[in-house]
Amino acid sequence: MRARFPWGLTLATGAALVLLCGLGTWQVQRLHWKEALIAEAEAAAALPPQPLAAVLAVPGTEFRKAVIDCAGLATARFIELQTVQEGQVGVRLISACRPDSSGPTYLVDRGFVADTISARPPVSPSEAPTALTVELRHTPPPGAMAAPPSGDHFYARDTPAMAKALGVTGSVAPETLYALSSSNPDWAALQPSAPPAAFANNHFGYALTWFGLALALLGTYVALLRRRTGAPTSEKSST
Repeated sequence: MRARFPWGLTLATGAALVLLCGLGTWQVQRLHWKEALIAEAEAAAALPPQPLAAVLAVPGTEFRKAVIDCAGLATARFIELQTVQEGQVGVRLISACRPDSSGPTYLVDRGFVADTISARPPVSPSEAPTALTVELRHTPPPGAMAAPPSGDHFYARDTPAMAKALGVTGSVAPETLYALSSSNPDWAALQPSAPPAAFANNHFGYALTWFGLALALLGTYVALLRRRTGAPTSEKSST
């Protein structure tokens, strides 16, 4: 007597296949989106520096380079952001700058200082011009698990809290300006740089995983179906 067709198993397998194939298709879409994002970032980073106003006048400022003048930046007040750069522990010095008197205040990441360096740039009021080449980056809010700041020492980029610690009043731009040239060229310990873009692109592997699981599930279903329905199997006859 042949077994009844396993409708429950078939429906459950079909639903699981739809889910797995949907996840695989979503990862393929994410792959195309991430590749386009990387291409846009590389194209923006390859553009020559322009005045900040010109950069802000067009959409897509992420990774764009600009030329600004921050009066008194070389001796401006700063806070320290704990970080690791190329395996070396240290801090990044963050100051406030208002390149345009009618525009918002920006936080300027002046660069990295290793923990082995105890000296710091002087801090005193000044209006001396300080020309910088910078790279614009949008700064997302810190995660829920980020450690709170300790005085002027921060452990995560928190733009509103940093601006408050620096005594900034008025509007603060959402972008951070990463110095590519030094605000203190006579102090070699300060290393201006923009952190490398963190674009994890593992979507192709994820897509293969989901589609592979779908194929494995289909194979398992076919094997179980043959067993449940008593489908004939090839056997060697003996004489």
